[in-house]
Amino acid sequence: MAFSADVLRAVLEDHLPAGVTGLLVALSGGADSACLLTALVEAEACAPLGLPIRAIHIDHGLQAASVALRGSAQAFCERGEIPLTVAAVRVETAAGESLEAAARDARYRALALELRPGECLLTAHHAQDQAETLLLQLLRGAGLKGLSAMPLCRPFAKGWHLRPMLNVAQRELRAFREAIGIDAADDPMNHDPRFDRSYLRNTVWPLIEERWPGAAAALARSSRHIADAQELLEGSAAVAVERLRDGQALSVPGLRALPELEQVNALRHWLSAAGVAAPPASRLSEALRQVLTADADHLPAVEWGEFALRRYQDRLFVSAAQVPAIGAPLEWRTAAESRLELGRGLGTLCWVPQRGGLDSRRLPDTLLVRRRSGGESLKIGARAKTQSVQHLCQAMGVLPWMRDALPLIYANENLVAIGDIWQDARWRAARDEPGFACRWEDAPNLT
Repeated sequence: MAFSADVLRAVLEDHLPAGVTGLLVALSGGADSACLLTALVEAEACAPLGLPIRAIHIDHGLQAASVALRGSAQAFCERGEIPLTVAAVRVETAAGESLEAAARDARYRALALELRPGECLLTAHHAQDQAETLLLQLLRGAGLKGLSAMPLCRPFAKGWHLRPMLNVAQRELRAFREAIGIDAADDPMNHDPRFDRSYLRNTVWPLIEERWPGAAAALARSSRHIADAQELLEGSAAVAVERLRDGQALSVPGLRALPELEQVNALRHWLSAAGVAAPPASRLSEALRQVLTADADHLPAVEWGEFALRRYQDRLFVSAAQVPAIGAPLEWRTAAESRLELGRGLGTLCWVPQRGGLDSRRLPDTLLVRRRSGGESLKIGARAKTQSVQHLCQAMGVLPWMRDALPLIYANENLVAIGDIWQDARWRAARDEPGFACRWEDAPNLT
């Protein structure tokens, strides 16, 4: 069936998520997105969806043609009386990153910022785009998730992202454009062989289509099959993770009991749910080997990028590679509501009046806050024995790599409190006498 406003409307009716409050069309200024917006406006005129429509143009500023593309998008929206937002982005490439990837990341960051709560972003990706994505991912050695290519609809920012033309052949879009008489600008980057997608599209793809005329549809179909397989894997991983979950951690004995491939699948799912990008497959397998085979008294840590996997007491944790720690000793004034910023990721200490708290009459005017150095002790109850801070941390389950984040509060050379966790009973006022309690705001998670 040829592409038309009716075809687009049927896709929207079947796949728009419930609760959508509006449609935001990504308009590049080129032909494909112009076809999408034209068909959408036509469908809306015939049988309104009852949703406000607006467009957005992302100006990457990478070439002289950016002016023409922006002007094309503006003229197109003026003719259709569609509200248009133009967002300029700055494209910066990291070491080893392609300009294509950097531009795509910058574009989607801008789209995420502009998408209003409940809106659905519509982009003009079609079947050949899907086929190209699959081929490029294969050439990069991607796993099943990468080979699933682009989903038809997914949650995105404060709403959703729908690709309503994903199953439409490019020739159908070309026929629609010619029939309607759509005039759009051309992006020179689409013909620049320096870029992988452009090279594939203009040099390789014509040869593929000449030999296999239905290649785009076949590859898009393969991508859907792969996506189905990935969904099954994720479902299996979700069940395994739920069974292995131990608070914020995973059970190491439970992981050991799984076959190796299921271990990797569960760990990858757990990391993704935590918003952490998993390391490459080889690095992930090596990380698992290290944390599962290390001796019980060891604290293995495997770092990649900004994150690390750490094991403690048969539990597996994901944390920042650089965990927060108290730096140089800090002076803290002893007065009601006096506050002390501990540093990035460490929160703030604040004195609050409390009867039976630390005896304000005995405390010096200025206290010292510093990290542990080893050998510190506290008497946390009037009848309790003096205990080492290390023992208190072990009893409470404070993670070893978070113990340097504990703010130890000293009156001269005497340790009187640790954050709002422990106070030394020898420095407390009587139950009905005035004193101070420490409040630790925005404290990091210690256990």
